[in-house]
Amino acid sequence: MIRGSAIAVLGLVGCGLVSCGSMGSAKINRDASASDSGDAPPADAPSDDDARASDGGVDEPPVPILPAPTPGAVFVHLFEWPWTDVARECETYLGPNGFAAVQVSPPSEHAVIAGYPWWQRYQTVGYELDVSRSGTAAEFRDMVRRCAAVGVAIYVDAVINHMTGQTSGVGSNGTHFTKYAYPNLYAATDFHMPPCAIADADYVSAPDRVRRCELDGLADLDTSTDHVRQAIAGYLASLVELGVRGFRVDAAKHIDPTDLDAILRLVSARVGAAAAPLYYFEVIDYGGEAIHSSDYLTTGQGAAQAVDLIEFRYTTVADTFLGAQGQSLASLRTLGDAASTFLPSDRAVVFVNNHDTQRATSLFYQDAPNYDLATVFMLAWPYGYPSLLSSYAFDRSTQAGIDRGPPSDATGHTLPIYAPRAAAPTCVTNPTATSGGWLCEHRRPFVARLLALRKAAAGTDVTNWWDDGGDEIAFGRGRSGADVGFVVINLNATTLHRTFTTNLPAGAYCDVYQGAPTATGCAGVTVTVATGGGADITVAAGNAVVLSQTALAGR
Repeated sequence: MIRGSAIAVLGLVGCGLVSCGSMGSAKINRDASASDSGDAPPADAPSDDDARASDGGVDEPPVPILPAPTPGAVFVHLFEWPWTDVARECETYLGPNGFAAVQVSPPSEHAVIAGYPWWQRYQTVGYELDVSRSGTAAEFRDMVRRCAAVGVAIYVDAVINHMTGQTSGVGSNGTHFTKYAYPNLYAATDFHMPPCAIADADYVSAPDRVRRCELDGLADLDTSTDHVRQAIAGYLASLVELGVRGFRVDAAKHIDPTDLDAILRLVSARVGAAAAPLYYFEVIDYGGEAIHSSDYLTTGQGAAQAVDLIEFRYTTVADTFLGAQGQSLASLRTLGDAASTFLPSDRAVVFVNNHDTQRATSLFYQDAPNYDLATVFMLAWPYGYPSLLSSYAFDRSTQAGIDRGPPSDATGHTLPIYAPRAAAPTCVTNPTATSGGWLCEHRRPFVARLLALRKAAAGTDVTNWWDDGGDEIAFGRGRSGADVGFVVINLNATTLHRTFTTNLPAGAYCDVYQGAPTATGCAGVTVTVATGGGADITVAAGNAVVLSQTALAGR
């Protein structure tokens, strides 16, 4: 959530698939239908390939509980993807290439807003899953099951701090609501009253106001009350019981850690310790404010698979690859080390950009080649649990472009990414497009090969760091004199040619940034490492060379 920007005013709310009047009564709402809504769009009709989505009957076996992500894991945020397409992407790409999980958009009933902007998904009306922009409850359950079957966990974007900013409206499942009155869920007594607005100065000096006043006019839930805690916990627990393994907790900065702790313990009590999910809190902390991400480090301990925080200081990587404020790549040498102000590596979720920052001024997909090179660095550098954003094309130069929702028809139906019976999604061929379709950034060819290197290098250190004092850097990943991989990044406008010292075994290596091994060599560049580890490497301007023991020539 970006405080103080127009795109964040309405874009930070989201819940899920169940109706949670209380923890004990959380259930899937099977009675409401899209036809009740009048102006609310129905769910996208499934293709023939997606007819397998069932009605979630009780005969279905439970979804297996996937283990916690292992060191070196990476997950992807398929922003605004339909459930049926997420399921197919798990089966065709994410599972086979070793992604640990996929974060999906808020699955709850949401407001339907003129123009169908992306942030309508974050205007939560209720916790039902029946009809959202991404599909139906049956499709959601089918997605969770199919992804789990190939080892990919589902993480839900859960917005539990607030409801809508609209004074009245109709939800995607036909629910008529007014602000502070959400049928069978919340009444005015469940919100902080009287309403107040968070001022910019509050972030520096008034943490209580940050946590009880309204963020950009969004109805702020009183999470200190038993009813609200039970309702939220019931929603989260019901998702866990469907097989969801993690939650991004949106706007966690605006919830008191004590309240979050109580909610997580209610979830754990219902689902059991073995099924307790991963949580990662959105606590925006760049320093200089009254609320710190470290305030949440003890929240939910013993009541979750893990409780992590999104490390917003990591955006220095994006800034550095943009050259913001004169920063150069050489400054990344100590990123996240013991002397830094970063969160502990095993508690940090990191990103190059997310769905909020890409709509501000940060590095994003149109910044070629810097965006790809920053992604290489994130995947190769031993810090945090990386999240890759996969989104759609939009025009950041206008407010209309910033607000633009995912590719849709005239009535707000999100268009499918997979054509019926297609083996791969339909992705934009121009990676810097401002309109026209889905970007599939996570499918850029080098990504899967960097995932293999990250896993192989898990638990190892940075070795043989080199830089030119500016925007040329190189480093290895290994320990005890043996490297698993070696990375060279050249953000300069001229070619870099140098003999680098590595700890790689002698042999012929494929540059996995450019291509994969083939039966006879490499699809891209081959680099020979001599006995003793020397490697003569040439890197074109705005490019990288990545060597890995997982990608030897001809193997």
